[in-house]
Parts: sequence; C-alpha cells; structure tokens
Amino acid sequence: MRLQTHKEMIPLLIFSCLSVGALMPAFAEPASMLQAKKSAEGKGYIFFATHSEIVAGAKKEGKLRVVSGLEPKNYQPLINAFKQRYPFIPDIQIQEAPTGPAGYQRVLMEIKSGQAKGKDLNFNYLDFLDEYVPYLMKHEILGMAQHGVLKIDPRMVHPVQRNMVSVTSSLTVVPYNKKLISADRVPGRWEDFLKPEFTGKKFVLDIRPAHVAALVPAWGLERTLDYARKLAAQKPVWGRGATRMTTAVLSGEYPFYLGSNLGSIHRMMERRPSDDLGYKIIEPAPVRVVNGALGILNTAEDPHTALLWIEFLASPEGQKIIDTYEPRRASVFSTASEIALATKGMQLSLVNWDHARKFEDYTKKIVEAFGFPKIEK
Repeated sequence: MRLQTHKEMIPLLIFSCLSVGALMPAFAEPASMLQAKKSAEGKGYIFFATHSEIVAGAKKEGKLRVVSGLEPKNYQPLINAFKQRYPFIPDIQIQEAPTGPAGYQRVLMEIKSGQAKGKDLNFNYLDFLDEYVPYLMKHEILGMAQHGVLKIDPRMVHPVQRNMVSVTSSLTVVPYNKKLISADRVPGRWEDFLKPEFTGKKFVLDIRPAHVAALVPAWGLERTLDYARKLAAQKPVWGRGATRMTTAVLSGEYPFYLGSNLGSIHRMMERRPSDDLGYKIIEPAPVRVVNGALGILNTAEDPHTALLWIEFLASPEGQKIIDTYEPRRASVFSTASEIALATKGMQLSLVNWDHARKFEDYTKKIVEAFGFPKIEK
C-alpha cells in the first residue's frame, strides 16, 4: 500500500475531505468572498467576510469562558499572550474539561439540558463528537480559514461539520530502556516486533490498542488486524495505561513498550529526569490528527472572542505554547511543531477526521484480534 509523506499530505487530505462529503476541497478558492459568504449563509452557516468584523464583535464582548482539553499549565501563558494581542479582552477564564467516560457524559448531558450557559467554547470529546453537533453555533470556520479571514490551517477544521477545530496531535513512539536494550536492537520497523527474539514477555503491549489502531490509515484494517493477531502470538506482557507502562520501562521492569505518545514521553522525562529512557519513531509514523475538537456553543455569549481564541491557538505563537507546556502535542499541520519536525520526510499514518470517527471501532476489532488479553501485574 502506498504510504503518505509530508509532501503528499496536502493533496491526499483534500481528496479525503471530498470523500467524506466536504462541501469544497480544503484549499479551493471560490470566485469571490461574497459568493462564499452567500453560499455558506444559504446553508445556515455564519460567515464573516473580514477579520475586522470579528474583532469589532469581540470588542463589544470583552470576555471569554473556555472549557479546555489542554493541561492547566498551558492556561496562563496562553491567556497572557492572547491579551497582548487583544488587550480589549481583559476577562478570560479557562476551566479544565473533565476526564474519563463519566466526566465526558456529564458535560454532554449539561449541554443537552441547557445547563452549560455561561460557557462559550467547549472541548468536544472524540468519542461523542457527533452528539455535540446540534448544540454548536454554525460558524463556517473552514470557509473563513480557506479565504484567510481566520488564519487557521484548513486541515485543522472538521471537513464536514466545518465548525469544529483540532489544534493538537499525537505521535506514537516506542519508548525503551537504554540499559536493557541498545537502540540498534529496538524494533526499527513495526514488523520487527514479530521477530523470534521478542517472543515470550520481551515487550509490553497495551490492551487498549490505540497505537496499533493508528496504523489503519496506512495499512488498512485487515492488514492491521492480521498484525494484531501476530503481536498477540508473541506473548507480550499485557498492560494498561501509557504512563504506568512507560514508568515500568524507565524503572527497568521491561525493555520496551508498544507504544506511547511523544508528549507522554517528554512529560515523563521532565518529571523523572534520567538518561535511561529513550524512544524511537517507526515508519509509517502514526499521527492522530484529532484528539478532540473545539466548538462554540450555541448558547455562547462571546462567540466573536471565541473565534479569535481558536485562531490564536492555531497560530504559530499559540502552537509554540502548547508544544512547550503540553508538551510536544501541537498540531502536525503546524509546520514548526515538534511533531511536524520529528516526522519531516517520514511516511505517516494519519488518523484524520474521517478515521477519528471510526477509531473506537478499530480498537474494538483489534482487541478481538488480540484474543481478550488480561492485564498482568
């Protein structure tokens, strides 16, 4: 199967957008701004023809309320930088989005029952993305991004709904303990995990196989399921949770782990400085483009300011802050992001918006292919 490189990403993603029903290719330019605005408004979308219109609306609002999927240490640096750009918005409050299935469901029920008033911008969880749609303002963010009204890379915007934006990405890497295994012996290809020398509890594999599922865009589902069966036949150590398993690798319990996010590895390195922990990026490098999506609630009191906030998060300045404090989770579509730089010129397996909708189904089928393993203590 033909794999994707950075040079090939733009045309491939354009065709991907078309295949899932986008109204126009990601970088198409209609005959005029007025035509685009008229077309969008005919479909019930809000389309601002100029950036100054959005700024004028934000000046009247003067505040912003955000439910964020980013870690709290991002908040103050982002607020400070945003206020420097827009000093007429002095009142910005950010609330951390709850985590875990129970938290996701609670927030969704609050939105559906009308109890989310006083919140402008919501973090929409990937597992329930379609359920948020009726409760979001229909801003034509994609169209405004395509025409430069909002300086957002169009590939960050949902190609069908057009009013949700993802500003972060996740890159799968293979962490290893340098004392237990040399870099040259760590698998350099995904197929290397199937070598006889790695049979019998020689590496750790997560029972929730998000990192294996992220190979589907490059390999297709059937090849990935076949690979999952062969991984299970290697009799790995079954575990759950990237932080716990990476900690076990760092402490010397196991030599390497399939796999973890680049951001999680760097967070571990910051919390427990050590020369023992290394990581390897294997091609095709799995990149999840969508970790969740920002959307402006239809009950928002400050929608213009919310649009400016989304644009700021997607900007080089906002992306740099996310890369610093998240860390290493800025979008692969931000050319200076750590993920973009780390995978430059590499073959990628991109879990884009279309694959993100099917991702939970991928993981369920892979767990079945594993044969229902149990966590080992």
